[in-house]
Amino acid sequence: MPSKPRSHLAAPKPLDEKVSVNLGYVDLGQIDLLVRDGFYGNRTDFIRTAIRNLLARHADAVQQSVSRQMLVLGIHHFSAADLQAVRDAGQTLQIRVLGLATIGSEVEPALALAAIESVVVLGALHASPAVRAALAGRIR
Repeated sequence: MPSKPRSHLAAPKPLDEKVSVNLGYVDLGQIDLLVRDGFYGNRTDFIRTAIRNLLARHADAVQQSVSRQMLVLGIHHFSAADLQAVRDAGQTLQIRVLGLATIGSEVEPALALAAIESVVVLGALHASPAVRAALAGRIR
């Protein structure tokens, strides 16, 4: 039976993920015009605002999908102590996160394998290269 992931305030504050977007020259020129005229501080401000507006427009559809897929929304950190407790209880985690899931840098690959049954993250997963490699067959 999967255990519920626990969130911890002690986790380090995550950095934003970098995403590349290819834009046509006309679209880019229009963005630059709005930036130049003071509507936005820079291109990034414009793009973030546009994305947030679209996400707000589709908020109901996102919420329905989150519920249907049983995803946990937000930032969730899994420390070695968390994973040891799950393993010691004879259980495994099914990590299902929309947002950011982090597996502590102190977590050894063997512990991750013993405690984590599967990982589904829509957003970003931060884990050491060794833990990522160990869990590669369980990350969907």
